[in-house]
Amino acid sequence: MSAQALACPGCGHPNAANSRNQSNYVGAPRSRVTAGILALFLGGLGIHKFYLGKSGAGIVYLLFCWTFVPEIIAFIEAIIYFTQSDEAFAASQRVNVI
Repeated sequence: MSAQALACPGCGHPNAANSRNQSNYVGAPRSRVTAGILALFLGGLGIHKFYLGKSGAGIVYLLFCWTFVPEIIAFIEAIIYFTQSDEAFAASQRVNVI
């Protein structure tokens, strides 16, 4: 298979040699508006973190929901999500794939 190919023509498996065209998302890209709404209304429970695929942070929010600190942090995160550009939000959701 050519190093320039995006995927194998026979089976469709992504070409690891062509990493510049591969997506850095672990799953489907998420909506920043949905994340902002979840952070605004259910952020104290960490629902927006689970939506964004950050389960560890979501569990921490759940463990400390009784302190009301996650609600304050989630409110600030909601403001950040609503004021961020789509490109900045997408860049913050990427992970480094080795």
